[in-house]
Amino acid sequence: MLEHKINELFGDDEPSGFGTGWWSGILSALFGLLALGAVICLHFPQVLTSPELRAYYPMPVMRLLIQAVIVAAIVFGLASAVLRRKKMLGLTGMLLALLATLLGGASVPINDTLHSGPAIGLDWFLLDMLLMTLIFSPIEVLWPAYRKQSVFRDEWLLDIVYFLSTHLPIQITSFLILLPATQLTKVLGIPSLLAATGSLPWLLQFFLAVLVADLCEYAIHRLFHTVPFLWRFHAIHHSSKSLDWIAGSRSHLVDDVVVRAFMLIPMMFVFPHDIIVAYLFFVTIHATWTHCNFGPTLKWLEPVLILPRYHHWHHTSQAEAIDKNFAIHFPWIDKIFGTHYLPENGWPQTYGLHNEKFPAGFWAQTFYPFTRRKRA
Repeated sequence: MLEHKINELFGDDEPSGFGTGWWSGILSALFGLLALGAVICLHFPQVLTSPELRAYYPMPVMRLLIQAVIVAAIVFGLASAVLRRKKMLGLTGMLLALLATLLGGASVPINDTLHSGPAIGLDWFLLDMLLMTLIFSPIEVLWPAYRKQSVFRDEWLLDIVYFLSTHLPIQITSFLILLPATQLTKVLGIPSLLAATGSLPWLLQFFLAVLVADLCEYAIHRLFHTVPFLWRFHAIHHSSKSLDWIAGSRSHLVDDVVVRAFMLIPMMFVFPHDIIVAYLFFVTIHATWTHCNFGPTLKWLEPVLILPRYHHWHHTSQAEAIDKNFAIHFPWIDKIFGTHYLPENGWPQTYGLHNEKFPAGFWAQTFYPFTRRKRA
C-alpha cells in the first residue's frame, strides 16, 4: 500500500511535538512540493493554469510568493535536518526547493500570449492547498478534538487524491455546475428581481444568500441520504473513519456537481454576481472548518451557526445520529425540519458508514455508485 510505504519512508518513532524537527520537516516537504508545482506552472501556463483565474493574478505578488515558498522549504528543511535523527523529510523538502530553483524559480518568464482553451487547474490546486494548510492545519495541531489522531491518519493519501480530483478538472466541473443555472436564468430570469435584491444593504444580501443556499443544500443533502441511488454517491463522503479538514474533500464528482448546481439555480435568479462569489468563498472556508479536528466550541453560538462538533455528529456511525444534521450553515434549519441532533456535551466515538461494506481506493469508490449494492 502506497500510503504505508510513504509513512515508513518518512516517518519514525521519535517525538513529533514542536521543537523536535517533525513539523519543520513536514512544512519543508509541503512547501518544496508547492514551489516545484508553481514553477512548472510558470513553464507551461497555457496547459496547467486556469484561464478563468489568470486575469486575477498579480504576477509580481505571485512571483514573490513562489520565492518565499522556496526559501521557506529550505529554511524548514535545514531546521528539520539539524533537529531530527531521520533526515528524510527535511532533505526531501530542500531537494524539491533546489529543483524548483534550478528550473528557474520565480523568475521564469512567460513569453507567449495566453488564450482560453482546455487546461488543467494545477494553479488552483496549489493555491487552495497552500491556503487551507496554512489556515486549518495549525488549529488542528494546537486545539484538536481528538488528540491521538495523527495528521497522517489512515487514508490521508486517499483524501489528497480526492482533493486533486476536484481541483485539477476545474474547467469541466465549473462548466457542469454553472450550466443548469446559466441556461435557466437566460430563459426565466427576472431582471427586476435581481435589481431589487441588489438594492438591499450588502450584509443583508449576504445573509439572505447564505440562507437561500442553506435551504437548497439542506433539501438536496437530505435527498442524497434518503434516495438509495443518490446515497451510493454520497456514501463516499461518509466513508471517512476520521475527520479533519482534508477529509471534507472526499466526495464523488457527481455528488459535488449536483449539489453545487442545484444550489446555484435559485442563487443566480435572486442575487448579483458579487454576492454569489462572496458566498462561494464563505462556504469553502466554513464547510472545510466544520470537518476540522478542532475541539474548542462556543455553546452560545452552537444554536445559531454550525460549528465542527455539530457537523461531526452528522458524520458519526452511531445509530442515534444517523441521517441527522443536514444543514450546512444554520442548525436551526434542522430543528425546523426535525433532523437536529446535538448532545449537550461530547463528540462522536466512531465515524464512517454504519453496517455497510465499502471498497477501498479512489477508483473502486468512483465506480462504486454504479454497482447494484444497496444501503444497509
